Amino acid sequence: MIAHQSPISGVAAYDGRFIATAGYDNQIILWDAANKIALARVWHDHLANQLEFSPDGQYLVSASSDTSARLWSVPSMKLLAVMSDHGDDVEMAIFHPSQSLIATASRDHQVRVFNFEGRLICRFQGHTADVISIAWNTAGDGLISSSDDGTLKHWSLHTQTLVSDIDLGGIETDTIAIAQDGRIYAGNDVGQIITLSASGTERMPAHDSGIKRLIYQDSDQLLVSLSYDRFLKIWQCSAGRIDLIAQSAIPAQIWPRSCAFLDSNTLVFATFGSSYASFDIASGQWDLRQVDPTQGVNAVIAHPAGRMTIGDAGTLRINGRASSETGSLCNFLTAAGGQVFTGGQTGELFNARTGQGIYQHKSPLNCGTAFMRHGVAHVLIGTYTGEGLVFAVSKEGATALVGTLQLHENAVKAVAASNSLIFSVCADTSAAWFSIQDLREKARKKQAHGRIANGCAALPGDRFISISRDRQLRIWEDFSVTTVPTPHSHSIKCVAASTDGRFIASGSYGGCVAIYDTHHQHWLPCERPTASGISSLCFDAAAAQFLAGSYDGQIYQISSAPLPSI
Repeated sequence: MIAHQSPISGVAAYDGRFIATAGYDNQIILWDAANKIALARVWHDHLANQLEFSPDGQYLVSASSDTSARLWSVPSMKLLAVMSDHGDDVEMAIFHPSQSLIATASRDHQVRVFNFEGRLICRFQGHTADVISIAWNTAGDGLISSSDDGTLKHWSLHTQTLVSDIDLGGIETDTIAIAQDGRIYAGNDVGQIITLSASGTERMPAHDSGIKRLIYQDSDQLLVSLSYDRFLKIWQCSAGRIDLIAQSAIPAQIWPRSCAFLDSNTLVFATFGSSYASFDIASGQWDLRQVDPTQGVNAVIAHPAGRMTIGDAGTLRINGRASSETGSLCNFLTAAGGQVFTGGQTGELFNARTGQGIYQHKSPLNCGTAFMRHGVAHVLIGTYTGEGLVFAVSKEGATALVGTLQLHENAVKAVAASNSLIFSVCADTSAAWFSIQDLREKARKKQAHGRIANGCAALPGDRFISISRDRQLRIWEDFSVTTVPTPHSHSIKCVAASTDGRFIASGSYGGCVAIYDTHHQHWLPCERPTASGISSLCFDAAAAQFLAGSYDGQIYQISSAPLPSI
């Protein structure tokens, strides 16, 4: 059966007939919308991010972390062209409203335009951070781009130059939409909808957390916003006003990263499951049929109770057997004070062993680490909005929030703790150190990595390691760094160290694990136990080997010689 095996990151629709989905399993699936039947599927070489149908429905374009955009025929899904000039992930690809052109937005900070043969027409340079969203202006003679650098830029297709540069206050803006009258709507990381028109710029508080997607429907002048505050909101835009006309809490299965209008009353959504979901605007009802759990592993730890994993389905498994349910995609497992903590996209912190909720945050939870402070076990949870939530865990198992640290201004990607320091890395490439004793900041480096930092871990002696999309291993001591090139050809997702700090394992989205011997300062031969990406790593001290969790749902044992999956 054709279905997604990992979360769906992008969804598009055409004329009530076709729906297309892009997944973290590298798949692009074309669906018959009337019957919710998969018609065809194709693959990228890495995560598929977003996609769009051409105005006439004859083509589909997809954007991927394999650094390409690809053009497909509909409904045959024959590959017609590969747009491969990019230097990093392609986050979005869109069709020109009337010409045979495709624009792309990339994490290499650039915007590009290609023809349908895949030939590069022009390249726009000027952003200083990842470009996340693009839209053609209403005349089709220019592009608007939004970036993590906190600006909107208007580019001329005819002159291939920058027309205007709009500073949005340095706040990251992940999504833009343009109305037929030329109004630009932008959604930023503090939950504001910004309207830019000939009469000026207006900001409106819309959500309690970052807005991840805006879509606009001209026929009814409707603006749809999705946020990590887990709310869908529908706005009426007319006479220069934006009025809220409907809203709904977003079910745990929905990934508020992408949606599309199937028809004037139906929205379709990306999910963490095997298929897309839909929402009926008039009735306010969600349809989650066929959105089955996927089995990808996002976290693995070696625990006295056994090898624990959790992932897309929110199911805690111990030695491969289901133990408890959280009902939400979870990103991490952290053991402290006899408890095991987890959390993810809904922003809720759970007791992983029971599935019970402990604390509700305003944005997703990405990572966790444990440490002792004043003789009491503590956990620090890193959030999408940059906070570090500090919880004390009593000997009786009670958990209490005792502090909130502003670790970063952007998503905290990973945290680690030593005897006296907390270390964190961020999506904006920065790193920070906080004292465990008084929870105060000790040091910070704004550009600690060349790209998004994805993981970190502690080494003995208040040292730390971190990895980044730039495929470098960094070893930190006394707030200074030694950079070690890695043998990885794909972005590195995770890192872990042996108890004594001699061996450092790094896992990539390409499914490879590379181990660095710090004593001899060389890399052991890479292993590729899976074609799926490596999502998480831990060191199993009892077995003296690394455990690698994978998006294929397996755990792999990694030592100096390859071992089979379990």
